[in-house]
Amino acid sequence: MSESFAYKSVKIVIFSNKLNFLMSFGPLAILVDKLTGHNSWVFFLSLLGIIPFAERLGYATEQLAFYTGPTVGGLLNATFGNATELIISIFALKNQMIRVVQLSLLGSILSNMLLVLGCAFFCGGLVFNKKEQTFNKAAAGVNSGLLLMAVMGLLFPVLLNYTHSEAHFGKSELALSRFSSCIMLLAYAAYLFFQLKSQRNNYSSVYEEETRSEEISDEDEAPEITKWESVIWLSILTACISVLSEYLVDAIEVASESLKIPVSFISVILLPIVGNAAEHASAVMFAMKDKLDISLGVAIGSSTQISMFGVPFCVVIGWIMGQPMDLNFKLFETATLFITVIVVAFLLQEGTSNYFKGLMLILCYLIVAASFFVHVDPPLPEGKLESLKA
Repeated sequence: MSESFAYKSVKIVIFSNKLNFLMSFGPLAILVDKLTGHNSWVFFLSLLGIIPFAERLGYATEQLAFYTGPTVGGLLNATFGNATELIISIFALKNQMIRVVQLSLLGSILSNMLLVLGCAFFCGGLVFNKKEQTFNKAAAGVNSGLLLMAVMGLLFPVLLNYTHSEAHFGKSELALSRFSSCIMLLAYAAYLFFQLKSQRNNYSSVYEEETRSEEISDEDEAPEITKWESVIWLSILTACISVLSEYLVDAIEVASESLKIPVSFISVILLPIVGNAAEHASAVMFAMKDKLDISLGVAIGSSTQISMFGVPFCVVIGWIMGQPMDLNFKLFETATLFITVIVVAFLLQEGTSNYFKGLMLILCYLIVAASFFVHVDPPLPEGKLESLKA
């Protein structure tokens, strides 16, 4: 009986999605690395190989959410949806590739806010073109405030460095980054308590809509695998992503040189698109079902989690590993994030969406992508490099 259950589970998770044929690129990337060491091919094969694993991770999380309820399920979706980026970041930190960590996390925030949300608004607006879709303004406002707080956390280390006003050259900015990271983690923990416990009534329309949609579609939507199968698949898929991430990170710099593509473009644009595959699909799907509150929870919720948890978490992990990971994302990158948060906050303030707003966000993302394609990362001054290593 257990064998039939295992077979059924594998059939549903692995063979039910046409995208899963890309999984074969993962082992192929490892094989190419072992036999030829051709980093450009290893990079592209592992990049393609991670896509279906990231999507299936999102699927397994959704299955687990059936057993945990909508509130915890939403949090699980955001957490495991960002697992790919965090795994890539930890391996990059291990390899002392701090800029890749910073840029990939920044890219994940930008991708969720502009591309994922833009596609959700655009597709939802096309399906429901006779009316304006609405969403909960209170939840969107709190997330916008947290994103602005994250920008503030990144802005001060940049200004400290840019104005040359550090009390201790090369060290004050790192100390400020670590202090700010602890504060941001505390703020994110308070936000979770606020959202799930203290001010749950402010989000009642979101939960009511989710409950209603679950009641209406109970017959159509039911868990396809059991709770423990979901947990086991989450573990297996996370392990697979971890293995491929190591090969991906090792190949980034050589692939950048051989393909003549800036590392900043690979880190900010290519890696997050792969990592956000699950969020992208689910946000668009919910928008096309007129469940914009859930789409916003996926897109903006993921941006908030990366900026207020992912970024400071990597600073703290770097601190533990002895790596000088800081919040100085450089002026160009921080300005890009600041402008993006302002644009998105402005478009969310009315609590309505349509396909034109979605198109604007997508076009903004194309401008950002083009900017990073022509952007060259400035080298770190020698004096600062020595002081950070000290």
